[in-house]
Amino acid sequence: MREIMRENRRRDVWFPYAVIAVLLATLAAGTISNLVRNPQPRLVADGLPGRPHAQSSLEHDDLLRHALTDLDGLTLPNGATLAGWNGPWRYVWPRDASFVAVARCAVGQHDKALDVLSFLDRVRPAAGRWQARYTSTGDKVDDGREPQLDASGWVLWATWFCRAGDRYWELVEESADQIVRELGPDGLPGPSPDYWERSEKELTIGTVAPLLTGLRSAVRIATEQNRPAAATRWQEALDKLSAATDRAFGPDYPRTPARATSFVEPGVEPVGLGGGADAFVTVLGPPFAPARDVVSTAIDHAHGVLTQPNGGVTPGESWRADGVSWTPQTALFALSAAARGDHSGAEALLTWLDQHRTSTGALPEKVNRDLEPAGEAPLAWTAALVVLADTALQNPLPIP
Repeated sequence: MREIMRENRRRDVWFPYAVIAVLLATLAAGTISNLVRNPQPRLVADGLPGRPHAQSSLEHDDLLRHALTDLDGLTLPNGATLAGWNGPWRYVWPRDASFVAVARCAVGQHDKALDVLSFLDRVRPAAGRWQARYTSTGDKVDDGREPQLDASGWVLWATWFCRAGDRYWELVEESADQIVRELGPDGLPGPSPDYWERSEKELTIGTVAPLLTGLRSAVRIATEQNRPAAATRWQEALDKLSAATDRAFGPDYPRTPARATSFVEPGVEPVGLGGGADAFVTVLGPPFAPARDVVSTAIDHAHGVLTQPNGGVTPGESWRADGVSWTPQTALFALSAAARGDHSGAEALLTWLDQHRTSTGALPEKVNRDLEPAGEAPLAWTAALVVLADTALQNPLPIP
């Protein structure tokens, strides 16, 4: 009996250590497997051909100047704004182009912004969703990507921001009415690919948030243009979509609607379970929408969750866990912070972006685990967001 008891005691002593050792080995194996599946991304290009080297600087003046110069280089004479210079980036995404138009208007480059909007007006669909991307001559790209609904919201925002609703009324009317047509009995549209550039089985905040911004912008345009019927139609759709978004995505506004809600105790804000944080929660707040405390809380939470060890931000909690930061999403949080009055937060993110430019001064698509620029450089969307964030630090941007 004593021998059995001694054996049991020995087992009690070593068993927890064995469990810990197994768990650590499993974690290490999982980490190695993840790194094998997601190797370090590298830089595709250092910047635009022939662009002179920029001096390393922590001053945002140089960052802003180079971002605008790169937007000049990526915008062709016909107004087509390329997402990037090389290969699969050398196309026009309506989303990216809309941000470029807004950035141009924000710094007073209205003629250049109208060139971008005129290109979008030429390629706009007569009905239905915008294509994911277009060639520089305006043709759709047949690469298997589905049309993306969020573009209907982004082009409306850009048109309103640039005060061009009268010039592009048909674009406004078709895009806004397309959003109305997409809303179901529950007030929400069906699933659509968004900025993650993949087919989606569930509706995402990456689609809903731009549609809310677009409808607000469309209502403003219709009101300014003295078109009461259109303003009423789009306001009703906006109210319907707003209520449905709060119901389905609130209070945390994750990437997909939360699968459950936890009520801790009476008087405590409920917490959504499931869905995962997504960088596009920022589009539910300034400068895309009026500020709300519940949204600001969700934005701050998402920023904390999505910040990577290298200091930048990943697109979403359910994005691949590779430790790589994406500059558009990092710049989006910088813009959000600046527009919400968090100037120190915005300055910190802009400084991080400034410190991780390429040797020519271009803003890259990504920053890898070794803190090296990676992916395409320059990237039009990141450059436009940096311009907007810097502008928002100087003066408040208009909110639809």
